Amino acid sequence: MESLAGAVYLTLGLVVVGGYLLGSIPFGLLSARIAGIDIRTVGSGNIGATNVLRTGRKDLALLALIGDSGKGALAVLLAGLLTHWTPLVMALAAGAAFTGHLFPVWLKFKGGKGVATFFGTMLAIAWPVGLLAGAAWLLTAFLFRMSSLAGLTAVALAPFFALATEQPYPVVVLAAFMAVLVFIRHRENIGRLLKGTEPKIGAKKDAPPAA
Repeated sequence: MESLAGAVYLTLGLVVVGGYLLGSIPFGLLSARIAGIDIRTVGSGNIGATNVLRTGRKDLALLALIGDSGKGALAVLLAGLLTHWTPLVMALAAGAAFTGHLFPVWLKFKGGKGVATFFGTMLAIAWPVGLLAGAAWLLTAFLFRMSSLAGLTAVALAPFFALATEQPYPVVVLAAFMAVLVFIRHRENIGRLLKGTEPKIGAKKDAPPAA
């Protein structure tokens, strides 16, 4: 029994620590450096794909989007393979990767805002929820052309989508956990949305200086 408990704790530790370290990889920062740009000096200073898009390089923004979403999905899938697709452990891996993206150890815990990683983890752990949230993002972005508003709408609806599609309880809690953190990380965006000064998708706030 003790050896079994030890194996369980070891697996959980690997899932959580590994998920966090994977989520901490700053793909937005790395992709912008391909063009000699320090993304932290551009626009909002955020390392996410939306801010990379403000450099005018759609290819780099796409790389950041794929990387930030893919690392969340990979954390979930690896946890599933290790634990025979146990929802609780997969949710822990997703939450760890998401937290790593927001608070990466490599960047003094100053990371992204989490929307891309939210989508990656949610599509991997509960694809119906991910698809419904994606549809909410697309509709909001089409109507208002504001990435932050689209992201906030998508994550706010995700827990209700999880309940409506009868997802396991850990998935519902995960969706709510990520939604709360996304709203916290978007507090400045929320202030600009209320003032009507939030930039629209593709708008450049500053010229990108060389790193």
